[in-house]
Amino acid sequence: MKKKQIIGIVIFIVLILAIIGIKLLNNAKETENGGVSDADLTTVYVATGGGKEDFLADEDVVKIMREKYKLNVVYDSWSNGKLIVNPLVREDGTKYDVMFSSDQRFYDYYKLAPNKEKGEADRYQVLQGGLTLNTPIVIYSWGEVVDALVKEKIVTEQDGVYYITDMQKLMQYILEGKKWSDIGLTKLYGNINIASTDPVTSSPGATYYGLLLSILCESQVNDTSVNTNLPKLKDFYVKSGYMNNTPADLFERYLKTGMGGEPMIVDYEKSIIDFANSNPDGFEQVKNNIRVLYPTPTIWNSHCIASFTENGNKFYKAFDDPEIQKIAWEKYGFRTGITGGSYDVSKFGIGVPQSVTSTVSGLKMDIYNKLIDYLKNN
Repeated sequence: MKKKQIIGIVIFIVLILAIIGIKLLNNAKETENGGVSDADLTTVYVATGGGKEDFLADEDVVKIMREKYKLNVVYDSWSNGKLIVNPLVREDGTKYDVMFSSDQRFYDYYKLAPNKEKGEADRYQVLQGGLTLNTPIVIYSWGEVVDALVKEKIVTEQDGVYYITDMQKLMQYILEGKKWSDIGLTKLYGNINIASTDPVTSSPGATYYGLLLSILCESQVNDTSVNTNLPKLKDFYVKSGYMNNTPADLFERYLKTGMGGEPMIVDYEKSIIDFANSNPDGFEQVKNNIRVLYPTPTIWNSHCIASFTENGNKFYKAFDDPEIQKIAWEKYGFRTGITGGSYDVSKFGIGVPQSVTSTVSGLKMDIYNKLIDYLKNN
């Protein structure tokens, strides 16, 4: 046999082996993915607001989306403000199937006609959508601080859960410049304060100040009541002093500096559940002294889906899946359902209620804009 023939046969055998190897590799990959190949999947493109990245990237969530719903989901990060102003197109010019905002006010606003005078882009028709992942605003504090607030009749304990039942009184203490020592906390220096992110630059801070405005207006939010109470809220804002720009930084500071550094902070309920799962050793060290306070009423931070295509509808429907909802709550602290659902909260041991029912409605975009402009410019 000639040398060229031998070389040709060897090359042919190598090619056959390579094809077999690729086939075996693909079969192994399909087995790993529950028998679902990439060719079986429908790709869904989602313009995504922040605050839920770890949950959406969770390998079990991705697996359920692939195996049960045959969806390959591509998430592109967008700020909430750009979601409602810019054209919702990908870098290659293709249309998004879904918008997944991290605040209900942006979802509600998107469904309105664009304001061309402000340069807002045309919007897609919303086929389906609504509140999908929810977490209430809470105030994190410490045992000694909460004991003092109970004596002041500001906080009430019920079935192991702590509620701020007189938020007006607590706000008045801050506006009057009362010191921690005035309520018996001689270990703490300075004035009573609740640290929050800046409402002017941070969505969580804006949600919290929206709650405060609603409380000051006694839930009757209209032009008259808002105009009456904005000066008081601005005074509260000024007295609050330095503010973090991100809730993650504030929550980390709360945990690391303890009662002396951050006696009270505003954040989402989901933060402590996420922390308990991601850092169980650290959680064990602090859980006996941590107190989670639920303002009555509080306000939901709701991550909302708006679908624009039939593929987007499939993605939206997937969030009704009990397995996805279980992961959302048990690992990341997101509630689902109209009132946040009912969950087994006993394993956390930190006073988290089964359901959250004392809430106010989120403010509309124009009220938030008015609030933020007033805090920034007056």
